[in-house]
Amino acid sequence: MSTAPGHEPLFEQASRDVLGYLHAHVPLAFWAVTRVENGRQTYLSVQDSAYGLSAGGSHPWDASFCIHMASGAAPHVAPDAQAVPLYAAAGVHRLIDIGAYAGAAIEDADGGLFGAICGLDPQVQPEELAQVEPLLLLLSRLLTVALVADRQRRALDLQVLQARLRADMDELTGVHSRSAWIRLLADESEIYRQLADPTAVVVIDLDELKDVNDGQGHAAGDALLQRAARAIASAVRGDDPVARLGGDEFGVLLRSCSQEAAADRAQHIRDALEAAGVSASVGVAAALPDADLAAAQEAADEAMYAEKRARRAAARG
Repeated sequence: MSTAPGHEPLFEQASRDVLGYLHAHVPLAFWAVTRVENGRQTYLSVQDSAYGLSAGGSHPWDASFCIHMASGAAPHVAPDAQAVPLYAAAGVHRLIDIGAYAGAAIEDADGGLFGAICGLDPQVQPEELAQVEPLLLLLSRLLTVALVADRQRRALDLQVLQARLRADMDELTGVHSRSAWIRLLADESEIYRQLADPTAVVVIDLDELKDVNDGQGHAAGDALLQRAARAIASAVRGDDPVARLGGDEFGVLLRSCSQEAAADRAQHIRDALEAAGVSASVGVAAALPDADLAAAQEAADEAMYAEKRARRAAARG
């Protein structure tokens, strides 16, 4: 999260402090602050002396213990996890051995589920472990307060960044320039590293710009680029940055956007371009827990070229 020099995001600092305290005072070998997004539970911060897990790792949310805890269907603390039917049947057992579990949900600024504090141990623990539940609930609320404060500060930081980037626009199309895109991607990558908010990248490549330039002149090519930029901007949300990456290629950054929603947004872009009479290939990719947004852009680029090859093959019959 963009912060002034020397100011660490409050949630990141609070997560480390909470895990350090729990690791020192509650007899479980693994503690993590996690994020739930795109159907996976990702470890944002970890204290682990048993499983060899680290920040950036993840597992399917529907295979976790925490999904049952967060829904209220299973207890916050299970000294003997196998004695709780939902925990005994959880798919995460195929990945690691869990004898004891403790967890508490972390709410996001909108009151929805952000993630969870999660504690595990390979060994069954004494029944006294259940006494840590009030502490876990208190610490989870503390992390929610820190998260809300960071969200508010992030909103202000984003306003400042957007104001600065308004001076760095592509003159021809009126969307962000490549240099602005690089800065946006770096800024959003840092947010993703800290909070794993669902984020995706769309890459669009115009199919016929060279032919238009060669056959009708560069003025016609410029008009095609401008028409494409307007169509793309009309198909995305108002706060989704659009940039011209160079030549006939555009990019869109989709913040707080699940994989399914990103695929829908990419289709909206295809439809808008087609309606504007612009032939283009579109690729989309979601950020992954163990990679940055540059990797997502590369994956979107590959998907775009795969679509372009398929379009050419279909045209050849």
